[in-house]
Amino acid sequence: MEKQRFDGLGLSPEILKAVAQLGFEEATPIQSAAIPVLLAGGDLVGQSQTGSGKTAAFSIPAIEKVDPASKAVQVLILCPTRELAEQVADEVHQLTAFKRSIHSVPIYGGASYERQLFELRKGVQIVIGTPGRIIDHLERGTLKLDQLKVAILDEADRMLDMGFRDDIQRILDATPEERQTVFFSATLSRQIKELINRYSRDPQTVAIERKDVTAPAIDQWFYEIPPRGKTQSLIRLVDFHGFRLGIIFCNTQRMVDELADALLAQGFSADRLHGGITQAQRTRVMNKFKNSEFEFLVATDVAARGIDVDDLEVVINYDLPHDPEDYVHRIGRTGRAGRKGMAATFVSGRDIYKIQYLEKFTHSRIRRGVIPTPSEVEGKRSEVLFVKVRDMLASGKFSDQTQFTDRLMEEGFQATEVCSALFSMLLGQVGTPEPSSAPKAAPLPVEIPMDEGFAQPKGFKKKPPFVPKSPAQGKPAFKTGFKPGFKKNFDQGNQGGAGTSGKPGKFSKGFKKDRGPR
Repeated sequence: MEKQRFDGLGLSPEILKAVAQLGFEEATPIQSAAIPVLLAGGDLVGQSQTGSGKTAAFSIPAIEKVDPASKAVQVLILCPTRELAEQVADEVHQLTAFKRSIHSVPIYGGASYERQLFELRKGVQIVIGTPGRIIDHLERGTLKLDQLKVAILDEADRMLDMGFRDDIQRILDATPEERQTVFFSATLSRQIKELINRYSRDPQTVAIERKDVTAPAIDQWFYEIPPRGKTQSLIRLVDFHGFRLGIIFCNTQRMVDELADALLAQGFSADRLHGGITQAQRTRVMNKFKNSEFEFLVATDVAARGIDVDDLEVVINYDLPHDPEDYVHRIGRTGRAGRKGMAATFVSGRDIYKIQYLEKFTHSRIRRGVIPTPSEVEGKRSEVLFVKVRDMLASGKFSDQTQFTDRLMEEGFQATEVCSALFSMLLGQVGTPEPSSAPKAAPLPVEIPMDEGFAQPKGFKKKPPFVPKSPAQGKPAFKTGFKPGFKKNFDQGNQGGAGTSGKPGKFSKGFKKDRGPR
């Protein structure tokens, strides 16, 4: 099954906008095959592996069938575990970002009943949950499925292996017979076929065939990294190995933009390539990359098709691809024409289990790697610089710069000190120079007004504040630091007279009369 673009599957503008916001450019094979069938209203049996994009394959058509005007539960998605229910609920929430009247709630064991009851009473159209907790709410009467339109069983084979067959039958028996039933499973055992025959009506089977492919003979490594540590780990890996030309693959346009900006902020020479930029710009970026005008190209699978660069040193899977065939296409861009190449894949969480499937699919070994520490990176840089200097000295291919060393040695520096300073400069380890021992200049005298009761420092004289006298009493009217004439001008301004500049004052004539005496 060939991949299709989402805008060619007949989806609503709200779903297309949500998909574009997530950064997906085209549907995976299982999505391209399943979405049209489900939108047409037929029952379906999907057979695909984890990580193939099947969650969106059944979520998108289910969301499209929801009536926003009704607050009844219309879509039920059964998952074998709490973790999978949370993952599906998160993706459904993102896909309904622009359908404001559609609400979903995850229901699983180990979570608070009060929150689940609050959401159910408020009214939700999509429920994602595990069989045990769904049965609990059905028995309590807090969940009603009499208006259900779509029932989806995700990873049905795992649910049967965990002993949920009776619960699944009780749940499906509580739903209307005219519902749409969807089964997704990696394998189709006898028990699953019995459920399909009992609860489905002429289902269409969609199975994604996997071609027998072999990964190219290059070094393949995977690194288990938390999602928040990917960027820093990438920088350490590049610095440690000294890569100068490589491609970094991400699954979404948004991730491409964020990573490219992060690399540029760290001083790397990088550019981006995805379906969100114009064709002219894509052509310009590709020409620059083929001419090695920058070091790293951050790209999605769609935009990076057709890249043919012989000197590519490394391919880094910043995001693990959904389709194993995409993995083979990615890493196959390095190690060409008999050259040595390396492929590095970052995994986190449950993605670690997909590595075993990739090894079986590609008939190759993917070794576990460890991200180097900062001290290891610094040691590797020092060793590389040492080898370069040693090779240059052995070859004799360097210009004569003895005039500089002679001048420094005449000033009393040793040859070893000169070499150490040069190596520190090349490694970027130059610290802040110590302050000079020259005598400091005397500070300029400054008059500092002091309050009475504090001792005056030597060399300073306290200047008494100006104290104008009242013309009627001959006593000080107030104490202030204002300049002479300020109060006279201020009073004139209050009375509408001229200020210091001879122009009319800023305040109205009746200012004192209105406000009263201060």
